[in-house]
Amino acid sequence: MRNGKITAETGERRTVALVTGGAGFLGSHVADALTKAGHKVLVFDRRPSPYLSGDQEMLIGDLNDRDTVEAAVRGADYVYHLGAIADIQDCADDPVAAARINVLGTVNLLEACRRHSVKRFVFSSSAYIYSRHGGFYRASKQAAEAFVQTFAEAGGPPFTVMRYGSLYGRRSGPKNRIYRMISDAMTKGAIDFPGHGEATRDFINVLDAARMSVGVLDPKYENKFVLVTGYERFRVRDVAAMIREILDRDIKLNFAEGEPPGHYLMTPFTFKPEMAEKIVAAEFIEFGHGLLDCIHEQHEAAQRRQEAEVPAKGPE
Repeated sequence: MRNGKITAETGERRTVALVTGGAGFLGSHVADALTKAGHKVLVFDRRPSPYLSGDQEMLIGDLNDRDTVEAAVRGADYVYHLGAIADIQDCADDPVAAARINVLGTVNLLEACRRHSVKRFVFSSSAYIYSRHGGFYRASKQAAEAFVQTFAEAGGPPFTVMRYGSLYGRRSGPKNRIYRMISDAMTKGAIDFPGHGEATRDFINVLDAARMSVGVLDPKYENKFVLVTGYERFRVRDVAAMIREILDRDIKLNFAEGEPPGHYLMTPFTFKPEMAEKIVAAEFIEFGHGLLDCIHEQHEAAQRRQEAEVPAKGPE
């Protein structure tokens, strides 16, 4: 029901949260966290979500179809905007698409939110916003952030900008660094990394990031920029060694020279006058346990594939 439901326990209307990109890695987890927190969740994406749960409602649409966006926003109290091209290389390969989806799609959504008096616009940005690295991906996020802030100044929705760091966890897929390393280790017996592996990252489990994304609806985060990263820093080559140790196999670790183009080495930060507040959860998923869960996910998927390939026995 688009206008929310009256709960039997309290007699109050449930708030409605729209999640663009809700069929994706982070978006699906944010949708689940919002559902768990008691919101009515609308999932907006270009493809059906395989992760719908509870009474979540699926809306198929494109951010550049203004009529579809208008219909999706109507009745929403909060809009979480996670729909974007989120891969640095994909943006480098097609900067026009990066601008059309990451920037113009954001503007279309902001305009609809302004017309329908949305209470909060939560925007998924990136720690690359601080960096000289990240190429067209960084540029698209910087431009979108500027539109988010300017819309708020011009009578648009109050906002919270979430600058996410390096995410990992279930539902990620081959474009995620941790997923690729685990997949290569399990299927090839080797981890091939296109760099020297000395780069460091504050990896954060997607479940922690999703819970924190719901927490920023607190009034103290209105019109704020928030940095969401992990609690421990790891070198990429140390992560590879951890995966090998957890799997307890003879896995070759192959590193190249330098760092992959477009990525930072130690920190995304270059000097900027405006910084974000880093928020820290009281409870979080320890990185080793998170890696183990990711390995379990890929092992379970491999088992399902094997079972599907076994031909059914006919009558003897």
